[in-house]
Amino acid sequence: MIFSLVAFIALGLTVFLFPAVKSAAVAILLLAAFTLLIIAIKQAQEPALSFTLTFMHIQFHSPSGGWLARWKNISEIGPGTISYQGWHQPIPWVGIRLKDYEEFLDSICPRIASRILIEQRPLLFLAYKRLDNPPHQIEDMLFDDRHYISRNGKRFKGLLAMLANRMQYNRELLGFDFFISEDLLDRSTDEFIGLTRRYLAAS
Repeated sequence: MIFSLVAFIALGLTVFLFPAVKSAAVAILLLAAFTLLIIAIKQAQEPALSFTLTFMHIQFHSPSGGWLARWKNISEIGPGTISYQGWHQPIPWVGIRLKDYEEFLDSICPRIASRILIEQRPLLFLAYKRLDNPPHQIEDMLFDDRHYISRNGKRFKGLLAMLANRMQYNRELLGFDFFISEDLLDRSTDEFIGLTRRYLAAS
C-alpha cells in the first residue's frame, strides 16, 4: 500500500516537473499503481484468523464466507498425497474426510463452495493422470452437477450438488473429501494436522 501511494506521488511530481512526458507511459504507470493499491486494500481486509477450532467444531472464515465441520462429523484428518505406482507423494494440503455431507453442505457459503471447486480441481486432475485405468472420464468428474441426495433424503442442487459429487470423486481418488491449502495456515501442515487430531480425539 505504501509503495502504491509513493508511486502516485512520484507520478504526480513527474507530470508537474516534466509536462512533456508521454501521456501513454504515465497512464500505464498510473494503472499499475492503482492495481497495486486495490490488491493492498483487499489484503488489508483479510481476517486475522482464517480458522477457529473449538471443542465442538473447526470453522473456516474469509471475507467471502466460510464453512463449518463438527468434530463428530469428521472421520479423518491427514496429509494430502498423490498416489503413483504404490508411492505416495506428499502435497501441501490437509485432507478432511467427513462422515456425512449434509451438515457440511448446509454450513458452506456458495462462494466458498465455488472456490473449493476451482482451487482443488488440479488435485483431482493430478490423481486422475496417475491412474492406469481411470474409473471415470475427467470431464464427468470435474463438471458433475447431478442432484445429490443425502442419507436423510435432503436433495441438493446446483453448486452444492456439484461440490458433493466432487467430494465423492476426491474420496475415491485421493482418500479425502476436500482439502485445506497450507497457504491458509499459520503453521506447517504437520503441526496443523497434529493440533486438529488432538481436538478430534477429545470430541
